[in-house]
Amino acid sequence: MLAGVGLTWYTWFEQGRDIQVSEAFLINVSKALRLDDAECCHLFLLAHRRPPPPEAYQSASVSAHIQQLLNDLTRPAYVLNLRWDVIAWNATADGLFDLMGREHAYRNLMWMMFADPDMRRRLPDWQKDARRLVAQFRCDLAGTPEDPAMGALIDDLKKLSPDFRRWIEHPDMAGYSRGIGTIIDQRGDQFRFHHEVLTVDEHRHLWMVVYFGDESGTNT
Repeated sequence: MLAGVGLTWYTWFEQGRDIQVSEAFLINVSKALRLDDAECCHLFLLAHRRPPPPEAYQSASVSAHIQQLLNDLTRPAYVLNLRWDVIAWNATADGLFDLMGREHAYRNLMWMMFADPDMRRRLPDWQKDARRLVAQFRCDLAGTPEDPAMGALIDDLKKLSPDFRRWIEHPDMAGYSRGIGTIIDQRGDQFRFHHEVLTVDEHRHLWMVVYFGDESGTNT
């Protein structure tokens, strides 16, 4: 038996019989069967229940294939989860954002933008970039409006940054982004980037952000 039920129950469930079960029970079943987010969603739909939001912020790693793809890219690239934690990156991105040098709890794009004074100093267009990031972050927040981890991050950033507090409540929806436009590297050289956002895992809400250099905007 798994999750406290026998084979007969699973058989009836797969046959679509009208079996009344609670959300907590379905979550226990999904954990017992080690279902991923997509499989858990299917389980809830079989039971005619609304699936719970994916706990994407708990995703602490990417597959070996995704990490290899990051490593093969010569341009800066990183992977974000729904809470905007940077959970994977390549060496070029580490050179720009010092990801390895940050504690795990602070390896978050929104935290880096609003709580790291060095990052703010290195972004000539900080206000424009930050407002666009907040607009996109607020859109992603709509997917998990009652998520405690997202709520804790927002509360902390509101306390630390009046700008964040103002923009999260009144976002500029004219433009939004998960990337940064211009950055000054550790040597003091200024680079301008375009970027693309690719969906890595739709169910876990993982995105890869890849930067492409704009030579016309590079000052050395």
